Amino acid sequence: MKILSAAQLSEADKETIKKQNISSEELMERAATLVFNEINNRLQGAPIPIKIFCGIGNNGGDGLVVARHLIQHGYHVTVYVVNYSDKRAEDFLANYEKLKEITNDWPQLIKKEDNFPEINTGDFVIDAMFGIGLNRPIEGWVAKLVGLINTSEAFILAIDMPSGLFSDKIPGKEAAVIKANYTLSFQAPKLVFFFPDTMDYIGDLQVLDIGLDREFISKIESDIFLIGKQEAVGLYIPRKTNTHKGDYGKILIAGGSYGKIGSVLLSTKAALRTGTGLCSVYIPKCGYDIIQTGIPEAMVITDDDNNILTSYPKAFEADVVCFGMGVGTDKKSVNALKELLESIDKPILIDADGLNILSENPDMLDLLPKNSVLTPHPGELKRLIGEWDDDFHKINLVKEFSKKYNIIMVVKGSHTFSIYQENIYINNSGNPGMATAGSGDVLSGIITSLMGQGYEPINAVVFGVYIHGMAGDIAASELGYESVLAGEIANRMGRAIKELFTREANETGNT
Repeated sequence: MKILSAAQLSEADKETIKKQNISSEELMERAATLVFNEINNRLQGAPIPIKIFCGIGNNGGDGLVVARHLIQHGYHVTVYVVNYSDKRAEDFLANYEKLKEITNDWPQLIKKEDNFPEINTGDFVIDAMFGIGLNRPIEGWVAKLVGLINTSEAFILAIDMPSGLFSDKIPGKEAAVIKANYTLSFQAPKLVFFFPDTMDYIGDLQVLDIGLDREFISKIESDIFLIGKQEAVGLYIPRKTNTHKGDYGKILIAGGSYGKIGSVLLSTKAALRTGTGLCSVYIPKCGYDIIQTGIPEAMVITDDDNNILTSYPKAFEADVVCFGMGVGTDKKSVNALKELLESIDKPILIDADGLNILSENPDMLDLLPKNSVLTPHPGELKRLIGEWDDDFHKINLVKEFSKKYNIIMVVKGSHTFSIYQENIYINNSGNPGMATAGSGDVLSGIITSLMGQGYEPINAVVFGVYIHGMAGDIAASELGYESVLAGEIANRMGRAIKELFTREANETGNT
């Protein structure tokens, strides 16, 4: 799914109005009616107080349409117009008149703090004050109203996006922004929904297809994509019947040190569970029994040193190498990575301590084969690219880093961003249970496995991140968030891939 800018969505609105020969008011009616349908389907006529706060622009117009439909269906609704300006959008005014025709209770006008209503725990609040076009912080008494809503403990639903949130910049730490429990957004998700700095404002997210012109949207150029099941399915390479293990890659996972062999074990298990044909492990001698016992399907090569890696087995030929988990940053291990980089011209994956070695030895970055993959968590990322001001700045720094070294960056988080040159792929699978030790080691094994099987590196990354998240979702559904271990994620890789197609069949009525 493309992620579009505010300007692109505005152009899509105009093109839709033109091609479908409708008015902007009719398009508003269509979009807001979908919001009403979602609310009605969930509330089922429940007699709870609904308080709708409408601005005086188009977002407020959406709120008025929703109010009208709710009132007509017997809900207990109070509408408040947040009068922050003397200007009114035309579609707001038109829907204001329509609302007045069906109720004797005119919308209540809020012009100052004295007009604030009481908001109680158990109220259902709909935020329709400011939409995607907001370009400056909410201030004054309106900011205090936002604070009142946020502290009320009412359930808060935001229409299109929470008021106070910008589509193209991060609000300040003290900014007035609605903290929604649920956001119903129109047509396409917004980039700001997925940043660590801002995603807590969104709550649960649902994107409503409001019927904007599909041909026009298909032609809009975007370099930002949300990856869901449909996109992941399209990346999957099915296996042929006439095949053998040599067709699915020969990979090498190099890492580990005394007390940190478990990370290599997790990566290896994940790689094999994702379909690698042949997997070898290069570890210090202390890990030999652990790997041979823990995962007998893997072959083991040991370093001459008992506790750390000190070199790289240059004679070993692999389709792809994964380096870094648990390896430490000893000078001899630094040399091992340098030997690897000097001896290979195929894309590799570097994770964990391998990334820390690169950040401490930036001259080694120039040795990275093109299309190699780096998988940093936030701390590792900061050591690689430096400090950033906010998430937009961070993403720009990552893109510059990717372009400079011609590599793929996997920026891990609640929504992992896979970045290659200008393209950004935002993952939409996974859950809080995956915030557990070793989860990143599993991801590295998955991506390495797919690269070895012949997936293009960027496809291996995007697909691997998604099925990693789906395996975590399966584990959490069975165990609960708190009991998910990294090994449980690795063990469910086969089910995750199978689930891509099982769910699709169920949705079409097949079994």
